[in-house]
Amino acid sequence: MKTITKGLSVAALTLAIAGVAHAAQDQRPDPKAPMTRAQAQAKAEAMFDKHDANRDGKIDQADRAAKMAQRFDQMDSDRNGALSRDEFAAGHQRMGRHRMAQGGEHAGHQMGGEGARKGMRGGRHGRDGGMMMKMADANKDGAVTKAEATAGALKHFDMIDANKDGTVTPDERKASFAKMRDMWKAKRAAAPAPAN
Repeated sequence: MKTITKGLSVAALTLAIAGVAHAAQDQRPDPKAPMTRAQAQAKAEAMFDKHDANRDGKIDQADRAAKMAQRFDQMDSDRNGALSRDEFAAGHQRMGRHRMAQGGEHAGHQMGGEGARKGMRGGRHGRDGGMMMKMADANKDGAVTKAEATAGALKHFDMIDANKDGTVTPDERKASFAKMRDMWKAKRAAAPAPAN
């Protein structure tokens, strides 16, 4: 029987169970409801508190390792320090049920927009939040403070709030996503083709 042992590196475990991260996340905002700047700030602060596992005021590699160990332990139902194929599959089934209960397969971009349901949170656009973490790390020290996390979320909010009225509407979310999608397409089209 093939197993994944608890002794695997954090990076390998992240690749193996990154999708399970979605199962542990809070209820997503309704993508059809407007969101105020104050709501976006409160959500960013709550998410920071949730991910600061060791409560040291920053999110860094130690917090990511603690979260991975916690996810591993949740999946290791027989507590033997290894994930069997069945335990791994059961973890993904729980994740799928949770996603459906939250409103769809990929429901829940921070602003609750279209991009979330089309896979922005997973894959190369931010597996387990890595891309968002890098963007929020203003001083590039490998750790994100609550101030950096909040500032990053509000900067993102302000970019989406096209009419600058302090509220992001579903139409503004859709327009922002369409703009980002067009930028990604242009960037991909300009990139050299991979060598075979």
